[in-house]
Amino acid sequence: MHTFPNVTVDAKANVYFDGRVVSHTIIFQDGTKKTLGLIYPGSYHFGTAAPERMEIIAGSCVVTQDDTTDALAVEAGSAFDVAGNHGFTIEVKEGICEYICSFLAD
Repeated sequence: MHTFPNVTVDAKANVYFDGRVVSHTIIFQDGTKKTLGLIYPGSYHFGTAAPERMEIIAGSCVVTQDDTTDALAVEAGSAFDVAGNHGFTIEVKEGICEYICSFLAD
């Protein structure tokens, strides 16, 4: 189980793709941020500004980074990194994929 003590939560949801991807931002005391979210079945493309680590905490997905055609299957308990100023396509085939996105230092 993932818990984050002593954080501030932004109650306004980040809603993408007509509500098929939804997250909330949490802010730690040191100013760092993470998002906690859900991805419903479908295929979605995202771009990054800063490097990110996507940790899958429930469900599964298939990820293809923009610079490759190699698809990576990611199960709960695993993670993948995306470079800053980059993009990736994430596909959820069934169920709901739950994730924690950490924004990494350059």
